[in-house]
Amino acid sequence: MSATDANGGNAGAAAGGAVVTGAAEPADAALSGCVALVTGASSGIGAATALALARRGAALALVARRADRLEELATAIRDRGGSCVALTADLRGATQARRAVEDAADRFARLDVLVNNAGYVAIGAVEEGDPEEWDRMVDLNLKAVLHMSQAALPHLLRAAADGPRRVADLVNVSSVAGRVARKNNSVYSATKHAVGAFSEALRQEVTGRGVRVGLVEPGMTTTEMSTGAGFAAARDLPQSTWLDAEDIARAIAFMVTQPPHAAVNEIMVRPTAQEH
Repeated sequence: MSATDANGGNAGAAAGGAVVTGAAEPADAALSGCVALVTGASSGIGAATALALARRGAALALVARRADRLEELATAIRDRGGSCVALTADLRGATQARRAVEDAADRFARLDVLVNNAGYVAIGAVEEGDPEEWDRMVDLNLKAVLHMSQAALPHLLRAAADGPRRVADLVNVSSVAGRVARKNNSVYSATKHAVGAFSEALRQEVTGRGVRVGLVEPGMTTTEMSTGAGFAAARDLPQSTWLDAEDIARAIAFMVTQPPHAAVNEIMVRPTAQEH
């Protein structure tokens, strides 16, 4: 079983639309003057995160494949008084991934926050697996994170050195699957374990220069990537108990709005009912 949207994987919307309409959070100015780039922003966690960061004053660069969904979200942000640009890209290609970063930095003349959220999952036993879907998971879940992060680092380092917050943030959205490997989830779990290792190594490289690297690991969350009877049965957890996209967006917003001297490097968010 596989998800259908390669660049919205971690970011699927419960209702299938781009704009998340959960309970409103109070606006603040913690990210005023900052620019945030969010991948997989066409729905779900990505869209919820974009809205959460916009409410905190950030200008947004939204990246995904689905231009119509991005424009819908961008319009919603602008209607609320925010600044936003939609950048259509297939992040499985290194060139497009790097171009998305440069386009965002060119548009706003800076970049303070990168949220690598796009992802893809295909579940099933290894002996019956489709190598093309394995490649798709590796390309989007891991390689896109590498390319986006490397392209963003010069901009983030500059923001940390001379930006309004004197710090910058790079957040990678992983999964509980990056901690707990399960049968029929081997390749996806492998990519998420790799993202965790990459995040910690990168953190050690740049934290001394003011770039905080954070890892957010959602448990079962209602998304386009995870909906369907097969996923629910595989986790033995009623979908009514799962997290919403806004739950993860709040964790990301919390991570990137800490004072400059404080780095929250890892957050795992599970449904209360999820045991593993």
